[in-house]
Amino acid sequence: MGTVSVNKFGEIRISNDVLATIAGLAAIGCYGIVGMASKRATDGLVELLGSENLSRGVKVTTQGNEVVIDLFIIVEYGISIAAVAQSIIDTVKYKIESLTGTTVKKVNVKVEGVRV
Repeated sequence: MGTVSVNKFGEIRISNDVLATIAGLAAIGCYGIVGMASKRATDGLVELLGSENLSRGVKVTTQGNEVVIDLFIIVEYGISIAAVAQSIIDTVKYKIESLTGTTVKKVNVKVEGVRV
């Protein structure tokens, strides 16, 4: 699954894994974010992901040629969560659209934890 664009030379297919990696890298560079989070299915504990697993904290849903991105993050204590979330939304949307040409319909930020 992923997005497909067609031009006179052929097709360009971008997988959801690529979109998730771009979104994770874009988000982790934003001020106030400690890292991406992954919930363990068995016990519901939130796990801070290392840089090699950033895409596990991202869910990409393709709707036609548009994508919806869900980011699961851990924020730094004392920082405005609303400001961090808005920065992440703007940055991820810009990066995905400028690097892939894919239209981002929505970016959902889900704060899973706060760390000092």
